[in-house]
Amino acid sequence: MVHRILSGIFFVFSTLCPVPSQGSAEGFVAERKAGSLRASVDAANFQAEIRKAMGEALGCGGHVTEEDLQHIELALRPTYRTLPKNAHGRIERRSLRHLAHRYFNQKSSLVIRGFEPSRAVNDSSWGSAEILSERVPGFVEAVLESRHVNQHGFDVRDAAYVIATIEQLVFDSEGALLTMVYETQQKPLDHQLGTQEIGQVLEHYIVHWLMGDDQHGINMLLANRSLLETAFPHWDVLVNFLSGEVKTFQFERMHAPTVPRSHGHAGGNALAPQYSFDDVHAIAGGMTKSFGSFWESECIEMKESLFAMDPRREGRVPLAQFYGTGLDAEWRFGESESYLRELGALDETSSRGKQVIIPNYIQAASNCIVTTPHYMVCCHNDCNPIIQHIETAVESPSAEPDQLCALVNNMTSATSIDDEVAIKIGSTLKAQLESIASSHGGKVPLHGRLFLQWLHYIFPRECPFPHKSGTVASVAPLEYSGNYVATEAEMRAHASVASSSDLNTSFKDEIEEPQWMSQWSEEEELIAGYESSQDTSWRSTAFFALLFLASLSGAVSFKQKGPAGSGDFLLPTHRKAHAV
Repeated sequence: MVHRILSGIFFVFSTLCPVPSQGSAEGFVAERKAGSLRASVDAANFQAEIRKAMGEALGCGGHVTEEDLQHIELALRPTYRTLPKNAHGRIERRSLRHLAHRYFNQKSSLVIRGFEPSRAVNDSSWGSAEILSERVPGFVEAVLESRHVNQHGFDVRDAAYVIATIEQLVFDSEGALLTMVYETQQKPLDHQLGTQEIGQVLEHYIVHWLMGDDQHGINMLLANRSLLETAFPHWDVLVNFLSGEVKTFQFERMHAPTVPRSHGHAGGNALAPQYSFDDVHAIAGGMTKSFGSFWESECIEMKESLFAMDPRREGRVPLAQFYGTGLDAEWRFGESESYLRELGALDETSSRGKQVIIPNYIQAASNCIVTTPHYMVCCHNDCNPIIQHIETAVESPSAEPDQLCALVNNMTSATSIDDEVAIKIGSTLKAQLESIASSHGGKVPLHGRLFLQWLHYIFPRECPFPHKSGTVASVAPLEYSGNYVATEAEMRAHASVASSSDLNTSFKDEIEEPQWMSQWSEEEELIAGYESSQDTSWRSTAFFALLFLASLSGAVSFKQKGPAGSGDFLLPTHRKAHAV
């Protein structure tokens, strides 16, 4: 039987190195050319703060090159061009957070803690991302909370600095975990690993990575190979993934100039390679970036099951059938009703009864295979390519309804994993888009809740329904305060009321739109700083709250106990588990 490893177990983030002096910090960040600096003295101070804070964050010996920054900028520009700018032609900090979330989510299926779309925020307190504030409080204080930000904002290079810093902090957290693995195996950090040893270290690393801080469970699994292979069905596939990462690193090393390493140079030859700690650290970092793609096969299998329960192509599955499938399959679709509600994956507005929203469920924290205190590795967001296609074509914070309709009419939507159907914008949805534009001075803000809501109904299987900020949460199972798994009795009670006539109804060309769109809300929330934009067409709307931005004060309280509250170790086979 296929299982999924329980998400929601955490390892404790450790600080590896002291913060360097200002002088040493400046050596880690490329100096900005004089022509790119802002003209005023305050602007120069602002740039100095960014460089200093960046240097502090990279104080473990991290380094970002000009080429690194340019690559990040290239990835940011399509979205950056469409974000509203202030009078200085720069974005404000809320837009920066949105930009960072999009970057990591698109690049590696990562959700950085503190940048989740569901976080609430207000004008007086916008919080500080956990990964920044816990590791380098000075970074938040000097840059994100700087008085200069209010006056000048961030350009695309500033955003690249921030993202490069976050990447380094993620890398540092992986180094902390790897150091612990070395210590448990009594391997000195300057020890050179052979092929067999690196395989052993990486296997131990990935068990720690997936299981988090459940040390008792980790010890049991690593002490019993048979138990490990039972608890992780398809363990051989995971081992092959690790082997592939090592081969990729070896290939890149053979075709790249030799780089000095702090824990010993990787010697050996192609027949007997040797790996330093830094080599293994680099491989672990590559795993974080590529694991989302590796894991996508499980996400696709889950989508196929949900699509099969959605003959109308509405992006929704009756809760009764969701639980009925969960009872039959035993290993998935078992989240409790209250947990689904917390995740924002439950539509309770339809007269047909409660329904699970497919893209919201796929993107929910319960389906993230890796959950750490600072990031999660989740399923691919199928809406990202759609949004980026629109942004690339529009190149502006807002667009006219006719332009958006023309763009979307040339796109397709998934009917299954392997099949697509041409988009057909019905009269109701066209009228809704025109209504959105009317409330914003004739143009539709691309970074607003109403446009994202419109996209959800155009692409109901790809684009999540955008809830109002603060009403749902990206909460991993063991962070949830209630019972995150439905009992068998609860599932059977829901499944027993399933209407066969409703579930077997085939898709019709003309969906009953009022019924289908029962969850539609007229309340707008602008993701980014349209209020400071030179484009003032937004001002006619009555709503300009924030969406998809972080309110990050306070640490998450992690629950350590199992579903019964016993605190005993539960193997993944006894939990909501992930298949590999």
